[in-house]
Amino acid sequence: MTGTNGRPTGGGAGGRTATGDTVAAVVRQWRAVHPDLDTGPMEIIGRVNRCAALLQQAEDAPLRRAGLSRPEFDLLGALRRTGHELTPGELARETFSSGAAVTKRLKQLTERGLVERRGDTRDRRVAHVRLTDAGRALVDGILPEQLAYETAVLSGLGLSQQGELAALLGELLGQLEGRLGGPPRP
Repeated sequence: MTGTNGRPTGGGAGGRTATGDTVAAVVRQWRAVHPDLDTGPMEIIGRVNRCAALLQQAEDAPLRRAGLSRPEFDLLGALRRTGHELTPGELARETFSSGAAVTKRLKQLTERGLVERRGDTRDRRVAHVRLTDAGRALVDGILPEQLAYETAVLSGLGLSQQGELAALLGELLGQLEGRLGGPPRP
């Protein structure tokens, strides 16, 4: 079925489409209240937000077993994939986190022996962070398991659908980063 805005509408029992989509019910409700408004953007943004919320609720099983949160793993991963020391400010940019959040996470990771901080020889206000051997081993051990977990999460989509979704999300992200001041990507 197609809505008045030319976009497909959801259907099914309990406000879900055949694919289990709960956003369709919200869209139908808004269309009933404001049939003159184009709810198309809500169909995309609402689904992206719902997917993100569900993924955050489920957390990442391999990370949870290792006693790490996703933001902590992102910090460790940034240090591992760049292959060199980073300042807390650089880590904040790499992980799209606030400076305060990075500082808090680095303190916890330092206490666990996963990262080390050293002062800058020229500017004592600057710290450099690097992975310890234990941190490197943890990242290298978790990454294959984490990728397998993420593959399982996406297994309901075929490879071509995954590629298409990744490309579309990449286009959207690139536009948002350019428009909203996110970091430019090479």
